Amino acid sequence: MSNYDRVLYVSHEINPYLPENYMSYMGRQLPQEAQDFGKEIRLFMPRFGCVNERRHQLHEVIRLSGMNLIVDDTDHPLIIKVASIQPTRMQVYFIDNEEYFKRKATFFDEDDNFFEDNDERSIFFCRGVFETVKKLGWMPEIIHCHGWFSALMAVYQKTFYADDPLFGDAKVVFSIYDEEFDESLDPRFIEKLKYDHITGEDVEIMKEPTYENWVKMAAKHSDAIVYGSEYVSDEIKSYVESLGKPVLDAQPEENLMATFDDFYSKVMEESPVIAQ
Repeated sequence: MSNYDRVLYVSHEINPYLPENYMSYMGRQLPQEAQDFGKEIRLFMPRFGCVNERRHQLHEVIRLSGMNLIVDDTDHPLIIKVASIQPTRMQVYFIDNEEYFKRKATFFDEDDNFFEDNDERSIFFCRGVFETVKKLGWMPEIIHCHGWFSALMAVYQKTFYADDPLFGDAKVVFSIYDEEFDESLDPRFIEKLKYDHITGEDVEIMKEPTYENWVKMAAKHSDAIVYGSEYVSDEIKSYVESLGKPVLDAQPEENLMATFDDFYSKVMEESPVIAQ
C-alpha cells in the first residue's frame, strides 16, 4: 500500500521537448504513470534554447515569475514557463533565464566545449525549482531527480531548505544515468554555494569538481539511488554501495510505476540516513 501521495519530478531531459533517449523517456513516462496511479505530481525541466517554444506552446506564468535568485553574488531573474503534454494532460514547468538558458544547446557549444557556467546553471535550476514549488504552496513527499544537472536538489533539500516546512520531510531519490563528461566544473563551485549557507564540509567531495564527484555528492545527500542506466561506473557504484541506502537497478520500460511505487513506499518507511 502506498504511503505517499505527492511526487516532484525534476529532469533535464523530458520527451517531447528534447529528443528521446532513456532519460527523456523516463522523464515523461514515470510521472505519467504516477499520475495514472492517482498520485499528485509536479514536473520540472530547464527551458534550454533548443526547446521549441512555439511548437510546444510554452507560455510564461506571470504569477510565478518575477523573483531574482542570487548565484555567486549576482542577481538573476527567474522566469517560469509552462506547457502541457496533450495526450496525458500533464503540465511541465520550465525554469528559464536569459543568461543561462537562451543558448541553443544543453551543456556543450557547437565546438563541443563544455559550458564554463554549467555549475551556476545547475544552481539556478535547482533553486528555481524549490522557489517555484514554494510559490505553488505544494508539499512534495518524494523528490525524484533525474541526471547530474538536478543533483543539487538533494544537497539543497538537506541544507538550505532543511527547515522549510514544505521540503524538510521530503525524501530525495536520485537517478544516475550514463552521461559522464570528462571536463571539470568550475573550481570555485564550493565558494558559490556559500551564498546559500552551504558549507565546504557539506560538499567537501567537490574540491575536485569532476562528474564522478558531482554524482557522489548527490548520492551522499539523497535518501535513495536509482541506476537509470545499465552502465554506471564501478567507482560510482562502489561509493553508492558504501552509503547503505536503498538502491533500485535500471528498469525495463513496461510497468514502471508498479516497481517505483514499491520503491517509493520503501524509501518513505526508511529512517533518515545521516550522510557521513
